[in-house]
Amino acid sequence: DDLPLLRQLEDGTLPREVFVEYLSQDARYLAVYGRTLALAASQAGDTDELAFWAKGAYTSVVVERALHETYGIDPDITPSPTCLAYTSYLQSVATRGNYPVLVAAVLPCYWIYQDVGSRLLDRLGDLTGHPYADWIGTYADVEFAESCRRAREIADALGAAAAPETLARMHAAFQTASRYEWMFWDAPMRLERWPV
Repeated sequence: DDLPLLRQLEDGTLPREVFVEYLSQDARYLAVYGRTLALAASQAGDTDELAFWAKGAYTSVVVERALHETYGIDPDITPSPTCLAYTSYLQSVATRGNYPVLVAAVLPCYWIYQDVGSRLLDRLGDLTGHPYADWIGTYADVEFAESCRRAREIADALGAAAAPETLARMHAAFQTASRYEWMFWDAPMRLERWPV
């Protein structure tokens, strides 16, 4: 909540250049995140979970692209160091073949965005005329909240059935991905670039 990007997004003072930088990196991130969700679908033993993650993969690549296109975002820009680190982390977790740990690693993207979007909407109320109403509305959406609830439900069930060492790895993956979410929102304020 104290990140400058989120505070300025809420009060509408976030410079457009910073928001476009954030969305540009988000487009890069979501392309990999969609593939990661597809890998979660491929590892799910339960067909309902397979369908859930497959739909999430589709949504992250196709539906959220519409938000990026309204700002003329190029999805093929060079990923920032933070974006590359986060997506590389997710890919490394996905390729290890431990489905519960992978679910824990993808959960923060659902949960944190839904939490932030919903609380922003609660505080702002009417978004009419707000410069970032489309972004807030995307993550405060009732359907997105339901997807988040289902992702948490899957993670909780997997955690309840996991051996202690797997549960510890799930917690570590969730914590690491949550840290990357913080870093992802911090990097655009610095217009993060590769130093060399």
